[in-house]
Formats: sequence, C-alpha cells, structure tokens
Amino acid sequence: MRRLMVNSGQGNGSHRETHAESAIPMDQSGVRDLVGYRSYLPDNVRGACSLGVGPQHLNRIGMLHGGIVSMLLDNCCGIAVRNSVGDIDAAVVTVSMAVNFIDSANEGLVTATGYVTGGGRSMKFAEGELRDASGRLLATCNATFKVFIKR
Repeated sequence: MRRLMVNSGQGNGSHRETHAESAIPMDQSGVRDLVGYRSYLPDNVRGACSLGVGPQHLNRIGMLHGGIVSMLLDNCCGIAVRNSVGDIDAAVVTVSMAVNFIDSANEGLVTATGYVTGGGRSMKFAEGELRDASGRLLATCNATFKVFIKR
C-alpha cells in the first residue's frame, strides 16, 4: 500500500504543482489527458483538481459545460475518498452524485475541492464545490462512493 502525499502549496485557490504533487500518479487516465485537468491533495483531508477553462470546455452558449463541472466534482470527491482511505491504489467508484449548478464560468482557472463527510469501511459520503479563481462558487455536489477493500 502506497500512502498519499500532500501538496505543500498555499490554500489560496490557485494551483501550483509541487514536487509532492508531481510524484503522485494522482489521476493517470485518458479522460485527464483529454480534458486537461490536474489532480492533487491540498491537505490530509481533501482532494482537489483544477482546470484552465478553454473554448473546448464550453457548451454551445459559451459556458463551462455541465458535464465538465460534474466530472471535476466527481474527481475531487473521489480523490478525497482515496485520501481518507490512505492508499493511492484504492479502487473507488461513484455510486451516486447530485450536482447543484449555481453560477457559470467561461474562462480562467476553476478548482474543485472535495472532502469526506462520513461513511464506513466500504461506503463513503463526500461533498464538493467548484470555484473560480476569484473564489466565486460555481457548483456543489453530494456523492456516495464504493471503496473496494483489498483482501
């Protein structure tokens, strides 16, 4: 079991890659490569991911697509669950997620931050929020995750 390491950057909403962050294969996936977000651990409790919004992330009316918003929230909460388990190799899948779309963005850096609110050994509950670089709240979520326990 490999333990998770924490990003040593400041919690000011901006994202700086640190040595600890770059050392963690936090979210090596095709979707990460396609969309372009970066995942990291802002502390020992939460999970986070950031995306520089570009034209490829916008819907037909010029706002950040709801599917991208949902994906970022799902990702940050899943990382928070893995962080709470303490194993970077933990297999975690989303069981359910409800998203509240509050405001929109069309450019700049957006950051999703999630944290575990409860649960047991194999099921975890998490909440997340998406904010723009100025701290404006764009969306929130509540989610349930299944943790596959290694035997």
